[in-house]
Amino acid sequence: MSGRQILAGAAVVGTFLALGFAPALGTDYTTSLLITLLMYGVLATAWGLFSGTTGYISLASVAFFGVGSYTVAVLGEHLPWPLVLLAAAGIGAILSLLIGLVTLRLSGTYFAIFTFGVTELLRQLVIWYETTITGTLGRFVFVDAAAPAFIYGQLLVLFALVLSLGWWLSRSRLGFAMRLIGEDEQAARHCGINTTRVKLIAFTGTSVFMVLAGAIVAPRWIYIDPTIAFNTIVSFQVVIMALLGGTARFWGPVLGVIPLVLLFETLMVYFPNHFLIVLGVVFMFIVYALPHGVLGLVLKLARKPGST
Repeated sequence: MSGRQILAGAAVVGTFLALGFAPALGTDYTTSLLITLLMYGVLATAWGLFSGTTGYISLASVAFFGVGSYTVAVLGEHLPWPLVLLAAAGIGAILSLLIGLVTLRLSGTYFAIFTFGVTELLRQLVIWYETTITGTLGRFVFVDAAAPAFIYGQLLVLFALVLSLGWWLSRSRLGFAMRLIGEDEQAARHCGINTTRVKLIAFTGTSVFMVLAGAIVAPRWIYIDPTIAFNTIVSFQVVIMALLGGTARFWGPVLGVIPLVLLFETLMVYFPNHFLIVLGVVFMFIVYALPHGVLGLVLKLARKPGST
C-alpha cells in the first residue's frame, strides 16, 4: 500500500469519526439535514454501484426504500430493533431476487419502465392490503429507535458500509465483471462471464442497502402510508443526484447528493409549488451540460495536457 493510499484512508476514517460527533455539536435542524444527506447518500451510492456500473437504469429505488419503511411499521412493535432491521434486509433481499429474475433479462428502456412499474405495483398492493385486510390506510411507527441522533448514527454506519462495498467492487472480479457488462454485455458473455448471475448479485446487494435506509429512516416520520413510503419522486431524485455527481468512481454520486439536497430543501421551504419544474430543469441540465457528471468533468480536465 502506497503512502498516498494510507493518507487517503486515514483522511476518510478521520472524516467519519468527525461526522459521528456532528449531532452533539449542531442543532436539531442540522441533525435533520444531515440525516437527509446520509439517506440520499446511501441511496444514490447504492444506485450508482449497480446502475451506474452496468448501465441498467433502475427506477425502483423507492420500491425497496418503501419496503424497508413498511417492514418497520408492521414489525416494529413486535420485535427488537436489530431483528426488525434483519427482517427488513431479508425481505428486501428476497424481493430484489424475485424482481431481478424477472427484470434483468430486459435492458435499456424496457428495464427502466419495468422497474418503475414495480414501484407502482408494490404501492397498489400495499394500499389493497391495508384497505381490504386491515381496514385502515397507513400505520403509526412505535419503536425505540426514533431519536434523531440514533437514526443519524445508523445511517452514518450504513453509508460507510456502502462506500466500503464500492471500494471493494472497484478492486474485485465481481466489480470488473459489472464494468465489462456496462461496456459491452455481449462481449462479457463471450469472455465467459455469467452476466445474469453477476447482475442478480449486484442488484440484490445494492437493493438491500436501499431497504435498510428506508427501515432506519422510518421512525423519523412517526406515521407512514403508501404515498409517503413509495413516493416515486424519490427514485427520480436518486437518479438525478447520482448522475450529477457522476458514476465513474464509487464515491462520485456523493458529489451530486450534497448540492441537490440543499437545493431541494430550499425549494420545499420557499417554492413548494415549483419543485417538480425545477427537478425537470436540473435533469435536463445534467443530461445536456454534464452527461458524465461533476466527476466526469473533473477527470476530463485532469487529463488535459498541462494539467497537474
